[in-house]
Amino acid sequence: MNPAHPDLPPNPALHAALDRADTDVVLIVDDVPDNLAVLHDALDESGYTVLVATRGEAALQRAAQALPDIVLLDAMMPGMDGFEVARRLKASPQTAHIPIIFMTGLTETEHLVAALEAGGVDYVTKPIKPREVMARMGVHLGGARRARQEASQARQARNALDAFGYASITVRASDGRLIWQTPLARELLQAWFGAPAPTAPEAVQAWLRRLLAADVKVEPQTEPPRLAIEQGARRLTFRLHQQAGDSEGGGDWLIVMREVSDAKIIESMSLAFKLTAREAEVLYWVVKGKINRDIGDILGASPATVKKHLERVFAKLGVETRTSAAAMAMNRIRQLHPQFEG
Repeated sequence: MNPAHPDLPPNPALHAALDRADTDVVLIVDDVPDNLAVLHDALDESGYTVLVATRGEAALQRAAQALPDIVLLDAMMPGMDGFEVARRLKASPQTAHIPIIFMTGLTETEHLVAALEAGGVDYVTKPIKPREVMARMGVHLGGARRARQEASQARQARNALDAFGYASITVRASDGRLIWQTPLARELLQAWFGAPAPTAPEAVQAWLRRLLAADVKVEPQTEPPRLAIEQGARRLTFRLHQQAGDSEGGGDWLIVMREVSDAKIIESMSLAFKLTAREAEVLYWVVKGKINRDIGDILGASPATVKKHLERVFAKLGVETRTSAAAMAMNRIRQLHPQFEG
Protein backbone atom coordinates (compact mmCIF):
# COMPACT_ATOMS: atom_id res chain seq x y z
CA MET A 1 0.00 0.00 0.00
CA ASN A 2 1.12 3.56 -0.69
CA PRO A 3 2.23 5.15 2.64
CA ALA A 4 0.98 8.50 1.37
CA HIS A 5 -2.58 7.21 0.84
CA PRO A 6 -5.00 9.26 2.95
CA ASP A 7 -7.17 6.33 4.00
CA LEU A 8 -4.49 4.20 5.64
CA PRO A 9 -5.27 3.15 9.25
CA PRO A 10 -3.14 4.59 12.10
CA ASN A 11 0.44 3.41 11.91
CA PRO A 12 2.57 4.17 15.01
CA ALA A 13 5.71 3.10 13.15
CA LEU A 14 5.19 5.62 10.35
CA HIS A 15 7.17 8.42 11.96
CA ALA A 16 10.06 6.09 12.79
CA ALA A 17 10.13 4.82 9.21
CA LEU A 18 10.67 8.29 7.70
CA ASP A 19 14.35 9.11 7.26
CA ARG A 20 14.33 12.67 8.63
CA ALA A 21 18.03 13.17 7.95
CA ASP A 22 17.61 12.90 4.18
CA THR A 23 14.20 14.40 3.42
CA ASP A 24 11.61 16.86 4.65
CA VAL A 25 8.13 15.45 5.14
CA VAL A 26 5.21 17.46 3.73
CA LEU A 27 1.57 16.82 4.60
CA ILE A 28 -0.91 18.09 1.97
CA VAL A 29 -4.48 18.44 3.20
CA ASP A 30 -7.21 18.96 0.57
CA ASP A 31 -10.61 17.39 0.08
CA VAL A 32 -9.94 17.12 -3.69
CA PRO A 33 -6.35 15.84 -3.89
CA ASP A 34 -6.62 15.31 -7.65
CA ASN A 35 -6.65 19.08 -7.98
CA LEU A 36 -3.17 19.11 -6.43
CA ALA A 37 -1.63 16.32 -8.49
CA VAL A 38 0.85 18.73 -10.08
CA LEU A 39 1.98 20.00 -6.65
CA HIS A 40 2.26 16.47 -5.28
CA ASP A 41 4.39 15.34 -8.23
CA ALA A 42 6.59 18.44 -8.11
CA LEU A 43 7.31 17.99 -4.42
CA ASP A 44 7.98 14.29 -4.87
CA GLU A 45 10.39 14.94 -7.73
CA SER A 46 12.19 17.56 -5.62
CA GLY A 47 12.98 14.96 -2.96
CA TYR A 48 10.25 15.61 -0.40
CA THR A 49 8.32 12.80 1.28
CA VAL A 50 4.70 13.68 0.54
CA LEU A 51 1.73 12.57 2.63
CA VAL A 52 -1.92 13.37 1.80
CA ALA A 53 -5.11 13.69 3.84
CA THR A 54 -8.53 14.47 2.39
CA ARG A 55 -10.43 15.29 5.60
CA GLY A 56 -9.72 17.36 8.67
CA GLU A 57 -9.91 14.39 11.04
CA ALA A 58 -7.52 12.39 8.87
CA ALA A 59 -5.13 15.35 8.73
CA LEU A 60 -4.94 15.53 12.53
CA GLN A 61 -4.37 11.78 12.73
CA ARG A 62 -1.68 11.79 10.06
CA ALA A 63 0.09 14.79 11.60
CA ALA A 64 0.21 13.08 15.01
CA GLN A 65 1.57 9.89 13.41
CA ALA A 66 4.16 11.33 11.05
CA LEU A 67 5.02 14.70 12.65
CA PRO A 68 5.57 16.30 9.22
CA ASP A 69 8.02 19.15 8.83
CA ILE A 70 5.39 21.37 7.18
CA VAL A 71 1.66 21.26 6.40
CA LEU A 72 0.03 22.62 3.21
CA LEU A 73 -3.57 23.10 4.28
CA ASP A 74 -6.67 23.82 2.20
CA ALA A 75 -8.69 26.50 3.97
CA MET A 76 -12.16 25.50 2.75
CA MET A 77 -13.13 21.86 3.24
CA PRO A 78 -16.47 20.23 4.12
CA GLY A 79 -16.90 19.17 7.73
CA MET A 80 -13.84 20.32 9.67
CA ASP A 81 -12.39 23.20 7.67
CA GLY A 82 -8.73 24.16 7.45
CA PHE A 83 -9.01 26.88 10.06
CA GLU A 84 -10.20 24.38 12.68
CA VAL A 85 -7.53 21.86 11.65
CA ALA A 86 -4.87 24.54 12.14
CA ARG A 87 -6.24 25.53 15.55
CA ARG A 88 -6.18 21.92 16.71
CA LEU A 89 -2.65 21.33 15.41
CA LYS A 90 -1.44 24.41 17.27
CA ALA A 91 -3.29 23.39 20.43
CA SER A 92 -1.46 20.07 20.65
CA PRO A 93 2.08 20.21 22.15
CA GLN A 94 3.04 17.36 19.81
CA THR A 95 2.27 19.29 16.61
CA ALA A 96 2.28 22.94 17.69
CA HIS A 97 5.76 23.54 16.24
CA ILE A 98 4.84 22.47 12.67
CA PRO A 99 4.59 25.44 10.27
CA ILE A 100 1.29 25.63 8.35
CA ILE A 101 0.90 27.22 4.91
CA PHE A 102 -2.71 27.77 3.91
CA MET A 103 -3.83 27.11 0.34
CA THR A 104 -6.86 29.19 -0.49
CA GLY A 105 -8.87 30.47 -3.40
CA LEU A 106 -10.23 33.20 -1.14
CA THR A 107 -8.27 36.42 -1.20
CA GLU A 108 -10.59 38.58 0.92
CA THR A 109 -8.72 40.16 3.80
CA GLU A 110 -10.90 38.55 6.47
CA HIS A 111 -10.10 35.05 5.18
CA LEU A 112 -6.36 35.73 5.12
CA VAL A 113 -6.50 37.21 8.62
CA ALA A 114 -8.47 34.15 9.79
CA ALA A 115 -5.77 31.87 8.35
CA LEU A 116 -3.01 33.68 10.22
CA GLU A 117 -5.02 33.86 13.44
CA ALA A 118 -5.64 30.10 13.24
CA GLY A 119 -1.89 29.51 13.32
CA GLY A 120 -0.79 29.73 9.69
CA VAL A 121 2.64 31.19 8.97
CA ASP A 122 1.92 31.92 5.30
CA TYR A 123 -0.57 31.35 2.48
CA VAL A 124 -0.61 30.69 -1.25
CA THR A 125 -3.53 31.29 -3.57
CA LYS A 126 -5.14 28.87 -5.97
CA PRO A 127 -4.55 27.86 -8.67
CA ILE A 128 -1.43 26.48 -7.05
CA LYS A 129 1.96 27.23 -8.61
CA PRO A 130 4.44 24.57 -7.42
CA ARG A 131 7.54 26.77 -7.72
CA GLU A 132 5.91 29.49 -5.63
CA VAL A 133 4.83 26.96 -3.01
CA MET A 134 8.32 25.45 -2.75
CA ALA A 135 9.87 28.91 -2.42
CA ARG A 136 7.52 29.71 0.47
CA MET A 137 8.17 26.30 2.01
CA GLY A 138 11.92 26.82 1.86
CA VAL A 139 11.66 29.90 4.06
CA HIS A 140 9.72 28.14 6.80
CA LEU A 141 11.45 24.76 6.56
CA GLY A 142 14.78 26.38 7.40
CA GLY A 143 13.50 27.27 10.86
CA ALA A 144 11.82 23.88 11.32
CA ARG A 145 15.02 22.10 10.29
CA ARG A 146 17.09 24.08 12.79
CA ALA A 147 14.60 23.34 15.56
CA ARG A 148 14.72 19.62 14.68
CA GLN A 149 18.52 19.68 14.63
CA GLU A 150 18.67 21.41 18.02
CA ALA A 151 16.21 18.91 19.50
CA SER A 152 18.29 16.04 18.10
CA GLN A 153 21.48 17.51 19.57
CA ALA A 154 19.78 17.94 22.94
CA ARG A 155 18.66 14.29 22.88
CA GLN A 156 22.19 13.18 21.99
CA ALA A 157 23.62 15.28 24.82
CA ARG A 158 21.17 13.81 27.32
CA ASN A 159 21.91 10.28 26.11
CA ALA A 160 25.65 10.96 26.39
CA LEU A 161 25.19 12.09 29.99
CA ASP A 162 23.35 8.87 30.76
CA ALA A 163 26.07 6.82 29.07
CA PHE A 164 28.74 8.33 31.33
CA GLY A 165 26.79 7.68 34.51
CA TYR A 166 25.22 11.13 34.67
CA ALA A 167 21.52 11.86 34.48
CA SER A 168 19.71 15.10 33.77
CA ILE A 169 16.39 16.70 34.62
CA THR A 170 14.78 20.03 33.85
CA VAL A 171 12.91 21.60 36.78
CA ARG A 172 10.57 24.60 36.66
CA ALA A 173 11.67 26.86 39.47
CA SER A 174 8.24 28.40 40.11
CA ASP A 175 6.48 25.15 41.06
CA GLY A 176 9.16 22.45 41.06
CA ARG A 177 7.57 20.62 38.13
CA LEU A 178 9.73 18.09 36.26
CA ILE A 179 9.61 19.26 32.65
CA TRP A 180 11.59 16.24 31.41
CA GLN A 181 14.04 13.66 32.65
CA THR A 182 16.40 11.18 31.05
CA PRO A 183 15.80 7.45 31.59
CA LEU A 184 18.69 7.20 34.07
CA ALA A 185 17.37 10.23 35.97
CA ARG A 186 13.96 8.58 36.27
CA GLU A 187 15.57 5.43 37.68
CA LEU A 188 17.68 7.36 40.19
CA LEU A 189 14.79 9.51 41.41
CA GLN A 190 12.65 6.43 41.93
CA ALA A 191 15.44 4.52 43.69
CA TRP A 192 16.32 7.39 46.03
CA PHE A 193 12.96 9.08 46.58
CA GLY A 194 10.32 6.41 45.96
CA ALA A 195 7.33 6.48 43.61
CA PRO A 196 7.51 8.74 40.52
CA ALA A 197 6.10 12.23 41.01
CA PRO A 198 5.31 15.13 38.66
CA THR A 199 7.57 17.39 40.71
CA ALA A 200 11.21 17.25 41.77
CA PRO A 201 11.95 16.00 45.32
CA GLU A 202 11.44 18.70 47.96
CA ALA A 203 15.16 18.67 48.84
CA VAL A 204 15.99 19.52 45.21
CA GLN A 205 13.33 22.25 45.06
CA ALA A 206 14.59 23.82 48.29
CA TRP A 207 18.20 23.74 47.03
CA LEU A 208 17.17 25.36 43.72
CA ARG A 209 15.18 28.07 45.55
CA ARG A 210 18.21 28.85 47.75
CA LEU A 211 20.48 29.21 44.73
CA LEU A 212 18.05 31.46 42.86
CA ALA A 213 17.41 33.57 45.96
CA ALA A 214 21.19 34.07 46.20
CA ASP A 215 21.18 35.07 42.50
CA VAL A 216 23.87 32.54 41.61
CA LYS A 217 25.53 32.71 38.19
CA VAL A 218 26.27 29.55 36.21
CA GLU A 219 29.62 30.39 34.62
CA PRO A 220 32.59 28.25 33.46
CA GLN A 221 34.92 29.69 36.08
CA THR A 222 32.51 29.41 39.01
CA GLU A 223 30.14 26.64 39.97
CA PRO A 224 27.20 27.06 42.36
CA PRO A 225 27.17 24.81 45.45
CA ARG A 226 26.02 21.28 44.70
CA LEU A 227 23.36 19.33 46.54
CA ALA A 228 24.58 15.99 47.90
CA ILE A 229 22.36 13.34 49.44
CA GLU A 230 24.09 10.38 51.12
CA GLN A 231 22.95 6.85 51.89
CA GLY A 232 25.80 4.95 53.49
CA ALA A 233 28.71 4.92 51.04
CA ARG A 234 26.41 5.99 48.18
CA ARG A 235 26.00 9.62 47.26
CA LEU A 236 23.60 11.34 44.82
CA THR A 237 24.75 14.79 43.72
CA PHE A 238 22.82 17.53 41.89
CA ARG A 239 24.65 20.20 39.90
CA LEU A 240 23.02 23.28 38.38
CA HIS A 241 24.04 23.22 34.71
CA GLN A 242 22.20 25.96 32.85
CA GLN A 243 18.92 27.79 32.45
CA ALA A 244 16.81 25.92 29.92
CA GLY A 245 13.89 28.33 29.56
CA ASP A 246 12.99 31.99 29.98
CA SER A 247 13.55 33.70 33.31
CA GLU A 248 9.89 34.36 34.11
CA GLY A 249 9.04 32.89 37.52
CA GLY A 250 12.63 31.74 37.95
CA GLY A 251 12.72 29.84 34.64
CA ASP A 252 13.37 26.20 33.82
CA TRP A 253 16.73 24.79 34.93
CA LEU A 254 18.77 21.89 33.62
CA ILE A 255 20.20 19.94 36.56
CA VAL A 256 22.78 17.19 36.16
CA MET A 257 22.67 14.29 38.63
CA ARG A 258 25.26 11.67 39.41
CA GLU A 259 25.24 8.70 41.73
CA VAL A 260 28.59 7.76 43.20
CA SER A 261 29.29 4.66 45.27
CA ASP A 262 32.44 4.65 47.36
CA ALA A 263 32.43 0.86 47.69
CA LYS A 264 35.46 0.71 45.37
CA ILE A 265 37.28 3.23 47.55
CA ILE A 266 36.60 1.17 50.66
CA GLU A 267 37.84 -1.93 48.84
CA SER A 268 40.99 -0.05 47.74
CA MET A 269 41.74 1.00 51.33
CA SER A 270 41.28 -2.58 52.49
CA LEU A 271 43.85 -3.80 49.97
CA ALA A 272 46.28 -0.90 50.38
CA PHE A 273 46.48 -1.07 54.18
CA LYS A 274 45.69 -4.80 54.65
CA LEU A 275 42.50 -4.02 56.56
CA THR A 276 39.44 -6.18 57.00
CA ALA A 277 36.30 -5.04 55.17
CA ARG A 278 34.80 -3.63 58.40
CA GLU A 279 38.06 -1.88 59.37
CA ALA A 280 38.18 -0.26 55.92
CA GLU A 281 34.59 0.93 56.35
CA VAL A 282 35.41 2.47 59.73
CA LEU A 283 38.45 4.23 58.25
CA TYR A 284 36.33 5.48 55.34
CA TRP A 285 33.91 7.19 57.71
CA VAL A 286 36.79 8.63 59.73
CA VAL A 287 38.02 10.23 56.50
CA LYS A 288 34.50 11.60 56.10
CA GLY A 289 34.79 13.28 59.48
CA LYS A 290 32.34 11.05 61.40
CA ILE A 291 32.72 10.40 65.13
CA ASN A 292 32.47 6.89 66.60
CA ARG A 293 28.82 7.24 67.58
CA ASP A 294 27.84 8.28 64.04
CA ILE A 295 29.93 5.49 62.51
CA GLY A 296 28.20 3.01 64.79
CA ASP A 297 24.79 4.26 63.67
CA ILE A 298 25.80 3.94 60.02
CA LEU A 299 27.29 0.45 60.37
CA GLY A 300 24.82 -0.89 62.92
CA ALA A 301 27.46 -1.35 65.62
CA SER A 302 28.09 0.08 69.07
CA PRO A 303 30.58 2.95 69.57
CA ALA A 304 32.72 0.54 71.62
CA THR A 305 32.95 -1.89 68.69
CA VAL A 306 33.87 0.97 66.37
CA LYS A 307 36.60 2.02 68.82
CA LYS A 308 38.11 -1.50 68.79
CA HIS A 309 38.12 -1.56 64.97
CA LEU A 310 39.75 1.86 64.95
CA GLU A 311 42.50 0.76 67.36
CA ARG A 312 43.40 -2.10 64.99
CA VAL A 313 43.40 0.39 62.08
CA PHE A 314 45.83 2.65 63.97
CA ALA A 315 48.13 -0.31 64.60
CA LYS A 316 48.13 -1.42 60.95
CA LEU A 317 48.74 2.13 59.69
CA GLY A 318 51.40 2.84 62.35
CA VAL A 319 49.65 5.99 63.60
CA GLU A 320 48.20 7.08 66.94
CA THR A 321 45.44 9.57 66.12
CA ARG A 322 42.32 9.83 63.96
CA THR A 323 43.79 12.87 62.20
CA SER A 324 46.93 10.98 61.16
CA ALA A 325 44.90 7.96 60.00
CA ALA A 326 42.54 10.15 57.98
CA ALA A 327 45.44 12.06 56.38
CA MET A 328 47.26 8.85 55.38
CA ALA A 329 44.06 7.32 53.99
CA MET A 330 43.16 10.50 52.08
CA ASN A 331 46.59 10.65 50.42
CA ARG A 332 46.27 7.05 49.25
CA ILE A 333 42.66 7.53 48.09
CA ARG A 334 43.59 10.56 45.99
CA GLN A 335 46.38 8.59 44.35
CA LEU A 336 43.99 5.77 43.42
CA HIS A 337 40.76 7.77 42.92
CA PRO A 338 41.50 11.39 41.89
CA GLN A 339 37.77 12.12 41.52
CA PHE A 340 37.06 11.38 45.20
CA GLU A 341 35.29 14.19 47.05
CA GLY A 342 36.31 13.96 50.70
